[in-house]
Amino acid sequence: MLVVAYNAEKTLAATLDRLPDSFRDVVDHILLADDASQDATYEIGRAYQSTSPLPMTVVRHPKNLGYGGNQKAGYEWAISHGLDIVVLLHGDGQYAPEIIEELVKPIAEGEADAVFGSRMMIKGGALKGGMPLYKFVGNRILTTGQNRLTGLRLSEWHSGYRAYSVPALAQLDMQHYSDDFDFDTEIILGLHNAGRTIAEVPIPTYYGDEICHVNGLVYAKNVVLDVLAYRAARMGFGHRGTAIDASAYQLKPSPSSSHGVLLSWLASSPTSLVLDVGCSDGRFGAAVRQQGHTVHGVDIVKHDDVEGRLDGFFEGDLSGGLPEETTVLYERIVAADVLEHVVDPGALLDSIVEHLAPGGEIIISVPNISHWYPRFRIAVGLFGYDSRGPLDEGHVRFFTRRTFAKLLSDHGLKIVEARTVGAPVDVVDRAGPRTVITSIVRRLAGVDHALARAWPTMFGYQLLYRVQRAA
Repeated sequence: MLVVAYNAEKTLAATLDRLPDSFRDVVDHILLADDASQDATYEIGRAYQSTSPLPMTVVRHPKNLGYGGNQKAGYEWAISHGLDIVVLLHGDGQYAPEIIEELVKPIAEGEADAVFGSRMMIKGGALKGGMPLYKFVGNRILTTGQNRLTGLRLSEWHSGYRAYSVPALAQLDMQHYSDDFDFDTEIILGLHNAGRTIAEVPIPTYYGDEICHVNGLVYAKNVVLDVLAYRAARMGFGHRGTAIDASAYQLKPSPSSSHGVLLSWLASSPTSLVLDVGCSDGRFGAAVRQQGHTVHGVDIVKHDDVEGRLDGFFEGDLSGGLPEETTVLYERIVAADVLEHVVDPGALLDSIVEHLAPGGEIIISVPNISHWYPRFRIAVGLFGYDSRGPLDEGHVRFFTRRTFAKLLSDHGLKIVEARTVGAPVDVVDRAGPRTVITSIVRRLAGVDHALARAWPTMFGYQLLYRVQRAA
């Protein structure tokens, strides 16, 4: 159990006394984390430790880490000590220790990865328990908006009474989360993004004379920005924090997307042996198989079920060319959104050509760095990487239509057909439930695709090619 405390000298001991005896008998350890309090919180915690049979560790941070920072330190401690479940309890007594076992139970029984105590599950309970009306209204407005933007259906996002599976926490990049009170929102978003199960249990509401350290307006602004940033990241905007994305590349099946066009080209070709270079989780290759082709895939990461979706899979780092195991010749080789990820795309092209059967065809897509979005970012001095798109932080090479055509020519390839597609409206569905904004984006998609055809160097999001060996 993690007890976070700041200036809680009047409530700390009484809060710990309220822990039920049945919980005291099974709890492995209690970490009391005093966040550089300006009163005697630490001393009272130490005195309680010396007289209590509870297995306790009491720490005092030399400087205030903030509400989120204090939790980070506590969760890292739980992870490093190999604990299974950690419960967050506030030392000010605002949340009822008497029902702590109700939070632990769903995790212990394997039904959830996180359990939140909700003051909103019992109708009217929050106001009866003394929650100020303005806080109740703000809570409902924020929770409704956050659910709508993320697709979650939590009755409350803003309770600080929580239990977590420690292995689930270990998978989150918590060190990049806020040190402030919106940490609780960011950890929900992290769990949701990781596909973790969140459950809720009703808890009583209690407001006493404890001091509230939360600036409501700043908190509301921060949590709204967190959720908007989450939606943007789901669509590919914003920094992911690592140059190599081990997650599967999402299939974009709409006819006007790059995948849609590549699939249409393959559908018009005779059934053949196809190699999908940079096949990700194999979903694109599976769609090619449905057309009657035999499909092999190669990628640096072996995703779950990729071998079940393809006829063959080879694992290898494409920066060194195709792996040695790919010894056969292929009538069609697909290199969709892969050449921009290697330092020497020409060398990878040469390796691909070596595996191309006589008369065979290479089908390629690359992002267009001269698209208006990266141009705008550079023009206003806001150049930076995103998690997807032309500025994907995994990209190490950038191409315009002219420079890529020259690359193909320099490596003995001729263009049979070239296409340009607009921004992939499919990514809107990644962000969460539809909103007014996403509906507007979908309606504007047709305009964007028309502009991409009229002015491909400015509005073309991706460049698509069918190429063969030059004579």
